Amino acid sequence: MNSCAGPVHGLAAYRDTWPGFFEWQASGAVFEIESLKVTAGSDVAFAVALLRCGTPQDFDREPEQRLRLTVGLRKTDERWVVTHEHHSFADATGSP
Repeated sequence: MNSCAGPVHGLAAYRDTWPGFFEWQASGAVFEIESLKVTAGSDVAFAVALLRCGTPQDFDREPEQRLRLTVGLRKTDERWVVTHEHHSFADATGSP
């Protein structure tokens, strides 16, 4: 899985990212939520999560590596719609 891919714009481009993710996961990778915090109002919400995301080899190499995920939602026509998603790994190069 390429965690260094740039931003994805538009629903079609976002949808196109998922087949590679599912192939990667089927190869033995895991995507496990360790912590999740949701802050919600009547029409806006944010979810912040910390996840284990990788293959057994990834965890052998970097056992403490975690994926940070933030999702912003807005309630529109009685449906919660994702309006923002950001996920990232910490910089493993040691650069400031």
